[in-house]
Amino acid sequence: MAQDVYELLGVSPQATDDEIKRAYRRLARECHPDANPDDPDAAERFKQINAAYELVRDPERRRKYDMFGPDGAGSAGNPFASGQFGLNDLFDAFFSGDVFGQRGPAGARRGPDAETLMELTLAEVVTGARRTVEMRMPIECDTCGGSGGTPGTHPTRCATCDGAGEVRQVRRSLLGQIVTAGPCPTCGGIGTTIEHPCATCRGDGRVAGTRSIEVEVPAGIEDGQRLRLAGRGPAAPRGGTAGDLFVAIHVVPSGAFDRRGDDLWYRLGVSIVQAALGATVEFETLDGTRQLEVQSGTQPGARLRLAGLGVPSLRNGRRGDLVVEIDVQVPTNLTPDQAELLVQLAQLRGEQVTAPHEGLFSRIRSAFRS
Repeated sequence: MAQDVYELLGVSPQATDDEIKRAYRRLARECHPDANPDDPDAAERFKQINAAYELVRDPERRRKYDMFGPDGAGSAGNPFASGQFGLNDLFDAFFSGDVFGQRGPAGARRGPDAETLMELTLAEVVTGARRTVEMRMPIECDTCGGSGGTPGTHPTRCATCDGAGEVRQVRRSLLGQIVTAGPCPTCGGIGTTIEHPCATCRGDGRVAGTRSIEVEVPAGIEDGQRLRLAGRGPAAPRGGTAGDLFVAIHVVPSGAFDRRGDDLWYRLGVSIVQAALGATVEFETLDGTRQLEVQSGTQPGARLRLAGLGVPSLRNGRRGDLVVEIDVQVPTNLTPDQAELLVQLAQLRGEQVTAPHEGLFSRIRSAFRS
């Protein structure tokens, strides 16, 4: 069985994204094969570290891993499956080159990545959402199937680089011969040329178009997180691998609820009388109408917790709680009768209050009579 990804990265299962990122960067520097030339296992360990990081940085794959273990992410999400992630993949992403500064074999290029913004309500965060986004991007040419050539024809080996995809130049210097290499200017590094270009895409294998992409957003996602849809981005030239689509999530602020981790907070207004005598108060939650028992003598700022009415955790799917904070509201526009009752209550309790001004009461009564 593969080693636990959290143990491999040296973090706890409760680690935040920033903590995981810092641990990964430290391990990547320490375990790089170039930094451990005498360790035959360095390359394999380095590959496993990168695969583990690729798993836990994806919210949905991390959630499935936390719930079901290595098999929970599926065979495609197994970080230790062969062929999933290599050294060159990491360095191509950051440095556009090989681990040892060499170019890989000639072949079709990868398409660029694209990013879009998706807005969600807090209710959609709780339930999860499935959206279809329309993206304007390069798409595969239907006429040639992405090959770039006229249907029925095939690419030919580039005569300039002899299919290598690169050309080298040797020049002399005081230090001896210096060899430089770069992409072939004829084939653009692919290694083949198109003698009979497709009339629709003019040999590029792709055209401008619009793609409808279905995005499934997991419940519990947070504002600012990104979803990565591998291979759902812009098409690559001449049949290469399509790029990735990144979906940045923006959660529209809720006027009633405040999210704190997996808990939701709600301020419930009650009157002085309800707080003093107790009451059953109805209010709207994201799960419908709920009743809350306010006990007699409830103080301002008291907090009541309703279990399971918060936000689902991305890691294990369990929902947080709804924390209701009591806001005792002091009346500001008292009628004369209401004010007199409060004065009587103060007298019964032996409390000192400012005596009501008769002129003020007269004006209030006049206003009510008119």
